[in-house]
Amino acid sequence: MLTRRILLPLCAVLLVLGQIGTAQSQVWPQRPVTVIVPFAAGGNTDTIARMTAQRLSEVFGKPFVVENRTGAAGAIAAAMAARAEPDGYTLFIAALPVMAIVPAMMKVRYNPQKDFAPISNIATNPFVLVVNKDIPVKTLQEFVDYVRARQGKLSYGSAGNGSLIHLSMALFLKRAGLEMINVAYRGNAPALADVIAGHIPAMFSNLSDALPQANSGSVRMLAVSSEKRSALAPQVPTVAESGYPKFNAVTWNGLMAPAGTPPDIIARIATEIANAAKDPKFASKLAAYGVDPLGNTPDEYKAMLANDITIWTEAVDIAGIKQQ
Repeated sequence: MLTRRILLPLCAVLLVLGQIGTAQSQVWPQRPVTVIVPFAAGGNTDTIARMTAQRLSEVFGKPFVVENRTGAAGAIAAAMAARAEPDGYTLFIAALPVMAIVPAMMKVRYNPQKDFAPISNIATNPFVLVVNKDIPVKTLQEFVDYVRARQGKLSYGSAGNGSLIHLSMALFLKRAGLEMINVAYRGNAPALADVIAGHIPAMFSNLSDALPQANSGSVRMLAVSSEKRSALAPQVPTVAESGYPKFNAVTWNGLMAPAGTPPDIIARIATEIANAAKDPKFASKLAAYGVDPLGNTPDEYKAMLANDITIWTEAVDIAGIKQQ
């Protein structure tokens, strides 16, 4: 009897607290929301973040303020976001390298899967295998045959050791049983410039950088790295359909929150990201930066992250990069 007298008031208190928590998340947001970006202003990730923040500000009627936190290849921003209060007032624009590659290359102060609640993957960005215009190949299979006949003698360009461009090629070469020499540059642009000049024969390039060069005839695009053909270059087949099934190497930018953020807040934001991805105006703005809108669900984004961690951890191992 005494136990019942104690339990009944306790249950009532817990019920009230639960109702208060639900009510608070229902009226979210009551003040500005901070959106942490792991890179400097002006890049693709920052641009996508600002477009998304503006959209959410308009929908929810409160400012979504972008805050750039640079350093350690994005690890500083990720750790900061992971430690933030899980109340819906701190969000994180996650980039694939920060979540799936950096933790495989260095010790970080966050766990990509345990410390974050995935909301929605905003957009993906495929790469495209390009060759110099004078290389006598027009298809991916012809490229494979060309390289195999010169096994270990040809080079390829990358945007630095451990970059997605480097790892995408390392992964493909492993799948195709080929050997090439990585020539690391400080970014996609200088590597592509040397492909155009004929100093190196090939590379996986950002599609947005390669498109104008391909249109001018400076390079030839052989295959895109995404699972499906890109709307920006529908005439270019995928690596997967060109003889290497399940090959899928894309970068992405998605919205996450600290683990423990109320599920109804997560769901509301995810719904609006999905709506934005279907909006022709928003999608066209993304296309201008060479990215394809996605807007998937929290569960789909969670599964995508888990799969990518497996893929890129393997790629880091294939490339022979040791964790620092």
